[in-house]
Amino acid sequence: MRRLTKTPDDGNAVEQVAGNGLLHRRALLGTAALGVVGAGIGINATGAAAEPLIEPPWGLQIGDNAPPYQTPSKFAKNVVRTLTNPDFQPRSSIARTPHHLLEGTTTPNGLHFTIVHTGVPDIDPRAHKLLIHGLVKRPLVFTFDALLRYPMTSRPAFVECGGNSAPLFSPKPIQADLQALHGLASCAEWTGVKLSALLDECGIDPGAKWFIAEGADAPHLMRSVPLSKGLDDAMIALYQNGEPLMPGNGFPMRLLLPGWEGNLNIKYLRRIKLVAEPAMSFWESQVYTEPMPLQSEARGKAYQFTFLNEVKSFITHPSPGHELKQPGVYEISGIAYSGRGKITKVMVSADGGRSWAEAALQGPVMSKAFTRFRLPWRWNGGPAILQSRAWDDQGHSQPTRAAFIAERGQLDAMPSVLAFKNHHINTITSWAVDPHGTVKHVYA
Repeated sequence: MRRLTKTPDDGNAVEQVAGNGLLHRRALLGTAALGVVGAGIGINATGAAAEPLIEPPWGLQIGDNAPPYQTPSKFAKNVVRTLTNPDFQPRSSIARTPHHLLEGTTTPNGLHFTIVHTGVPDIDPRAHKLLIHGLVKRPLVFTFDALLRYPMTSRPAFVECGGNSAPLFSPKPIQADLQALHGLASCAEWTGVKLSALLDECGIDPGAKWFIAEGADAPHLMRSVPLSKGLDDAMIALYQNGEPLMPGNGFPMRLLLPGWEGNLNIKYLRRIKLVAEPAMSFWESQVYTEPMPLQSEARGKAYQFTFLNEVKSFITHPSPGHELKQPGVYEISGIAYSGRGKITKVMVSADGGRSWAEAALQGPVMSKAFTRFRLPWRWNGGPAILQSRAWDDQGHSQPTRAAFIAERGQLDAMPSVLAFKNHHINTITSWAVDPHGTVKHVYA
């Protein structure tokens, strides 16, 4: 479906490329197009001669001194993570990223999601050591200072919890904001030492096929990782967006496995043991393994050793919690990512998947990192269902929720004791906009 629409203000023609008001992504470019996109958004702009320019108080007085470490403005105090355990009881604590309040593709360090199982340890980097042993020719111990002497490498990479988006397993759409539904994924620039360099120095025994990574916090969480990943793009990360790792994200060092699920990216890394077979630890045999639904052809079987974060996207603006003030042109924006490589295409629908338009990808598009997509949309004040669907450079795309649930089941299709074992969901997410401009989570 393609037709030209005109704004009443300037008469510029804009190509409508899909149903319910989706406009061509080229409308995001050029000064004339910007006028089209701005028209009808609801900005109360007036001519420069309409009233005199008045000096506000902050323009007439001396401000505060710059602090040693800059923190956000008090007027941005709502841009924070949500906590599942704010009073910190002796159980896991989860902090979710507020994607609906952020822009771009890099998550600020203080807003990067975290999951800790026994609190954040207070580790002295001068006393912390990393041991590499097992099927190696020379077991070695690396201090933090020793790692700082190795050649450093930097790369952007997202980290996503295997349980991110788990509410979409619910038989009915949970009415929550984007932060609650998809807030366990973040993206940063990580800097550190390639694991392959350290393994090369230790010397790898030919019998080694896996390695066990273990953390230094109280649970000593450990996961088995194929050695091939360690020799590929694995990193011992020491810095996050240019500064030392945040304590909740693994200070003083963590394992980074770009594109692989967060539970494998062991924080507070203290030990790597090369082995011939996986350890079958509690976390990989009891938690991050998914029984197939009882009614499926695969009943009695389970997913095990699921490593990759599959291709995924979701719309951040507008999303639940936002409100469209009046009909007009808005920008639909969101993030897409894939653990396999680069995002190559994101399609957006405003009519629940009946028609689609290709969004513009904000460059640079990086492998295994967040990619921001944008598309102008003329909302006519009627009901709409917004969706996004991403493709990566390996040809993989997001499944519909119906197709995914048909294979994996949903919460009411499994015994209650297994209800928590629902991970790795990457389905299309749907936001419904009603005539009042309210946005809510729906299944479509």
